[in-house]
Amino acid sequence: MVQIYHIVARDAWDAAQEAGEYRADSLGTQGFIHFSEADQVARVANAIYSGQDDLLLLEVDSERLRAALKYEPPDTTVPAAHDSVELFPHLYGPLNLDAVARVTAFAPDEDGVFHFLGE
Repeated sequence: MVQIYHIVARDAWDAAQEAGEYRADSLGTQGFIHFSEADQVARVANAIYSGQDDLLLLEVDSERLRAALKYEPPDTTVPAAHDSVELFPHLYGPLNLDAVARVTAFAPDEDGVFHFLGE
């Protein structure tokens, strides 16, 4: 199993359960859903989700995805430190729920910093 990760608000994940698939806002605006590899999760969380505590971390088996997965350069409009050769997984379609291997609460520590043990 090749694992990739996606950070999602709890209410968006609840809505996905009812809909039978998950569609991030970026699917409509950019054409894909942003994912991270294990070593990218904390950096993405600290750059984008600062101050939020209603988050979940989806662990996804990339081999079970139905939509196309492509590794591409980061979105440089996102305020994060980017390595010029770093690639991020992008899913070009909705996330089928049966590809999600695990869902865990994902909150920052008491100082507001996100950490991910999978790093």
